[in-house]
Amino acid sequence: MNIPNTLDSILLALRSFPKGASLEEINEALPISIEKRTLQRRLKKLKEDHLIYTEGGSHATRYFIKDKAAFPSKIETKYESSISIPLSQEGKEVWALVSRPVAQRKPVGHERSLLENYRPNIDSLLNESEKQKLAEWGNTRNGEQPAGTYAREILNRLMIDLSWNSSRLEGNTYSLLDTELLIHNGKTPSNKSPMETQMILNHKEAIEFLVESSDEVGFNLYTFLNLHALLSNNLLPNPAASGRLRTFGVGITNSVFTPLGFPQLIEESFDLILAKAKQIQNPFEQAFFILVQLPYLQPFHDVNKRVSRLAANIPLNRHNLAPLSFIDVPEVSYIKGMLGIYELNRLELFKDVFLWAYERSALRYAAIRQSLGEPDPFRMKYREEIREVVGQIVRTTTGKAEASNKVKLDARKLHEPDQGHFIEVVETELLGLHEGNFVRYRIKPSEFSAWKKSWDS
Repeated sequence: MNIPNTLDSILLALRSFPKGASLEEINEALPISIEKRTLQRRLKKLKEDHLIYTEGGSHATRYFIKDKAAFPSKIETKYESSISIPLSQEGKEVWALVSRPVAQRKPVGHERSLLENYRPNIDSLLNESEKQKLAEWGNTRNGEQPAGTYAREILNRLMIDLSWNSSRLEGNTYSLLDTELLIHNGKTPSNKSPMETQMILNHKEAIEFLVESSDEVGFNLYTFLNLHALLSNNLLPNPAASGRLRTFGVGITNSVFTPLGFPQLIEESFDLILAKAKQIQNPFEQAFFILVQLPYLQPFHDVNKRVSRLAANIPLNRHNLAPLSFIDVPEVSYIKGMLGIYELNRLELFKDVFLWAYERSALRYAAIRQSLGEPDPFRMKYREEIREVVGQIVRTTTGKAEASNKVKLDARKLHEPDQGHFIEVVETELLGLHEGNFVRYRIKPSEFSAWKKSWDS
């Protein structure tokens, strides 16, 4: 973190201490830990610039911010020194409030009115200007295509980006390259824990579930319980809790918020979240609503935020909008935004993070999509038939001669003018099948490996 941003962060931290703060309290409130002597030098600089003043002796010095002190315009985080998210005035206020030491924050419980008072399509968490900006960023010109068309086009890249970023926001130490090697080549780094590896693989399977089942998934019990089951697979102390609502109380680390603890109320609130989300007509409002409400309820024993991040892509995928993969989002910004919701029921900071994250994601996938060229309308028309034939050939370990006959046989089910081109497309797909793309056909790694040996022999 460079000096100007360090000074800004110190000023922001001091805003939350009207009665002054000690050196230790300031350091605890900063988004990144600073050595004591460095912090003392920074505070001396702020005092010389007449932005702060002190009271007390050398061993009991307390630092105060002056009323007219410049307020920082950005928060820079420990995730990456070059990444900073512009915050609204309200977002800065929330950041300052949740950055206070835990002992200075008031313990709070779950506020049901945050959900119950929300009226779909009447009330809105996003204003019209924000929705318009999101729509401009997210437009892929695939709106008239079948649900999930855009996500399928960029599936390989989306799986890596979303798996890595969502896991990173949970403290996973896999690098982007590690993630790509694991997902595409099945290679596990020797210095990573089994839990971290499992988390990445769970994301991969959950993303495949959402993209490949675009017509069936939605804001319903089936989707969310299965999404949780996939994301929590082999990660919970009690395997039976995977895909089930919790029946006991939980706490939030480093927070004064206590989630709802009564099983009946958890179930009722969970059903209400899904019912209200389903009614929302705007896909961006749906995405933001689920990102806010699901973690706030904490309906599952664990993995709630992960479920919400993937579920936020359901309406985007359905409307063929750019996905939200949380590229470059600093972990500390995401956590502070969540704390604002948990402890204050204030959404401004998390909304700042959401808007910034979506613009970043949309720009990335626009560039990727442009490099792919326009989609083949024939492949789009017969995507299910192509997937079925290719998948069947691989799963049955069919050799080249047999495969050729099978493709011709299946082609006869189509309109005669399309049969020749269908055979050509399927055979091209079979010849181009490799470790990095077979997931498109719902093929397991073991099935692909067995088929490949037979095919190449």
